[in-house]
Amino acid sequence: MKLLRYGPAGAEKPGMLDSAGTIRDLSAIIADLTPAAIGSDGLDRLREIDPATLPKVDGAPRMGVPLAGIGKIVAIGLNYSDHAAETGNPIPKEPIVFMKATSSLTGPSGPVVIPKKSQKLDWEVELGVVIGRTTQYVTEADALSYVAGYVLANDISEREWQIERGGQWTKGKSGDTFCPLGPWLVTADEVKDPQKLSLFLDVNGERRQTGTTDKMIFGVAHIISYLSQMMTLQPGDVIVTGTPPGVGAGHKPPIFLKPGDEMHLGIEGLGEQRCPVVAWEDRPR
Repeated sequence: MKLLRYGPAGAEKPGMLDSAGTIRDLSAIIADLTPAAIGSDGLDRLREIDPATLPKVDGAPRMGVPLAGIGKIVAIGLNYSDHAAETGNPIPKEPIVFMKATSSLTGPSGPVVIPKKSQKLDWEVELGVVIGRTTQYVTEADALSYVAGYVLANDISEREWQIERGGQWTKGKSGDTFCPLGPWLVTADEVKDPQKLSLFLDVNGERRQTGTTDKMIFGVAHIISYLSQMMTLQPGDVIVTGTPPGVGAGHKPPIFLKPGDEMHLGIEGLGEQRCPVVAWEDRPR
């Protein structure tokens, strides 16, 4: 299934994409797509629904974050061997873990807002993993059974704040609109192997990132198992799993986002995003 939320910001409705790519309204079945709705029993109930019995949604409505009530966003850094190489960093011996504030969440059509005094705003196309049930001390062999689904993510990063201002990466990763998510949450049964997905990202029509998830240093199952030894993962938590090479900071000279730019990115089977970049003073209010 491809599950989504559509409509005006703050008033999104739950939906499902049918086989023809038409949005179907789920609001008569569930109030919203929440962690409870995507738990194991919740997804089983939704799978029983014939999309053809649901009302069609006309036009091309705005798409919101595909899941309401996300509890935490856990991110993995330098997790592609070719990306680690472009940054000049050694291959990590263990996953590099940081957090993104949930206030960074935004839908898949942006806009992405450049914060005040930001000089080095960068892009990172990433595979997002949505947890479907409480996860504690799971083995790598069992880890994927705890996944509700997968989602396209853009781990927007302010490189000066991340790298040059000391302390943790979180402050360079958590600005408002720094985590475009969606357009859909694709349930795990539709993703045969999360380590065999292609990714891309363009800026203003120029290809900047191309990669495949088989270049991950630590695969999805390993990441879930690893994190579950250190924290409880709850239904609705999102893990963003790292980015392939081609980020702005990796270019020589570096290239960073500016007002008027547009990012176009996608992951095989998980949809695409188109996010304009705007200055702080031009942000939606």
